[in-house]
Amino acid sequence: MEKVLQEQCEDSCEGTVNINELKHNLIPEHMATNLADVFKALGDPTRVKIIYTLLQKELCVHDLTMVLDMGQSAVSHQLRYLRNMRIVKRRKTGKTVFYSLDDEHIELLFVQMLQHVKHS
Repeated sequence: MEKVLQEQCEDSCEGTVNINELKHNLIPEHMATNLADVFKALGDPTRVKIIYTLLQKELCVHDLTMVLDMGQSAVSHQLRYLRNMRIVKRRKTGKTVFYSLDDEHIELLFVQMLQHVKHS
């Protein structure tokens, strides 16, 4: 039977920091929720592949379906989700819709996390 370690302080611990200061500086609830939603969006392998592909260049939906070997409906669904989360943006030229990453923050976050995973 595996032993389960509980994360806790000793009974005599009275803390090491000013709790009120930490509470005062706590991330606001709406920001915590928005940030968690972004990480949820990154929690799907298909969306990760889309983001990774769009890191390289702006692509139309057709190109993404070919790269991912998926149907247009499935890719469009994931792109709509990512667009609603402001992770990707779209640009129309005639009837063709091109997608790219929304801004450099998404690129930086993604590249940093990718480096973290490769480092492990």
